[in-house]
Amino acid sequence: MPGLLNDASLFEQQAEALADVAGITIADLTGAATIRQLAADTLAAAPDGQFVLVGLSMGGYVALEIMRQAPERVRALVLMSTSAHPETREATAAREKLIELAETKFQTVIETLLTRMAHPDHARTPEVGGMFQSSANGLGKEVFVRQERAIIGRIDSRPGLARIKCPTLVICGREDVITPPAVHEELVAAIPGAKLEVIENCGHLSPLEQPEQVTEILRNWLRTLPG
Repeated sequence: MPGLLNDASLFEQQAEALADVAGITIADLTGAATIRQLAADTLAAAPDGQFVLVGLSMGGYVALEIMRQAPERVRALVLMSTSAHPETREATAAREKLIELAETKFQTVIETLLTRMAHPDHARTPEVGGMFQSSANGLGKEVFVRQERAIIGRIDSRPGLARIKCPTLVICGREDVITPPAVHEELVAAIPGAKLEVIENCGHLSPLEQPEQVTEILRNWLRTLPG
């Protein structure tokens, strides 16, 4: 499950590299303006039976909602560049300004987001900055507004973390300024048995910024799952 203004290209390299060990479906998180509905839509479109659930950033918020709605469906969980905290007033105010700006200067919004999301070494590369800009422009302003409304309205997921019983992996970039390592350490401390992987020279978009490392971490972790 991708994050804000990310389409399936966010996980394209991992999907291709891991196709020999798993059937992979990348969720569409563009159609609803609440995390609750995005979770319900994802469950409706998911393969039958249990699955391994991977969510980055906003996709992580949706993953935590799925753990409330249908924990029995989730065989294992991966949370990347995300947080269990609710939105703060300051963050809401900043998002509202971006929503207003998007009405007339959507490209400026994309540039603003990219500056915060990607490590400075990666933000201007075709593999990271170019991919994010292409994804964001393809999804467009209306999707951006819906996703921002969903993020603003998300609930506090921290009270439910201790009830997550499936194997859980948490991945973050060392230089992620949106959800820094300390936020991920909170997740690991609260989820029983969770494991943390921190990727060096990496911001918020680890599948694009350090694709080989993310793939290796996922492959090795999948091998540890029972069965």
